[in-house]
Amino acid sequence: MPLNDVPWTRPVTIRLQCGLERTFTGVYDALDFLENEWPLRNGERHERAVKNCRGAINGVVPAVLAREAFIAACLEAGMPAVMVSWKARPNRNPMRPQRTASL
Repeated sequence: MPLNDVPWTRPVTIRLQCGLERTFTGVYDALDFLENEWPLRNGERHERAVKNCRGAINGVVPAVLAREAFIAACLEAGMPAVMVSWKARPNRNPMRPQRTASL
């Protein structure tokens, strides 16, 4: 992770146009994708996402706004966000039972 990265509290997983999924954990990854790998070079939401990501890296824009702008730009380009349930996380250690809240 670059030193100037601003991590998101929740990662964003995008389904690319080729069908593969890619996960972005912070503003720096999203900005790099927007500037270097973006399939469309025009688009109002793309421009807004680039501005918001740059602003978040510079500490002017909240990271949550950059995240939302990135998701909107992906939708505009035909790359929907993949919803991942936070409750359905796999057990990382199969030998240790998961903790559950008792009612």
